[in-house]
Amino acid sequence: MTTTAEIVTFRLKPDTDTAAFVKTAQGLMPFLTGTGDMIARTLSCDADGLWTDHITWTSRTAADAAAKAMFERPEAGPFMALIEPADMVMRHAVVHLRPD
Repeated sequence: MTTTAEIVTFRLKPDTDTAAFVKTAQGLMPFLTGTGDMIARTLSCDADGLWTDHITWTSRTAADAAAKAMFERPEAGPFMALIEPADMVMRHAVVHLRPD
C-alpha cells in the first residue's frame, strides 16, 4: 500500500466563528482515528482565509473509504454546514517523505 495525503482546501461560510469551527473539526477526530488508517491530520488557515485540512492515510483506498463513510456520520453535518461547498477542493497525492 502507498501512503496517501488527502488535501482539502475550502473557505468558511461568512461570519463563522473560527474557534467554533475548530471545535467542530475536532469532533471528527474519533471517527478519523477510529478507522485505524489515519496516520496524521493538520488543519490550517492562511491569511486570506483559505483553510487546508491535510490528512495522511495508510492508502488511497483507506482515504476513499473514509471520505465516503464520513458523509454518513452525524458529526460530519455540523462540520460541513460551516464550509462553503463551492470553494471546497479535494485532492490526493502519494506521500514520498514524512517524519516517522
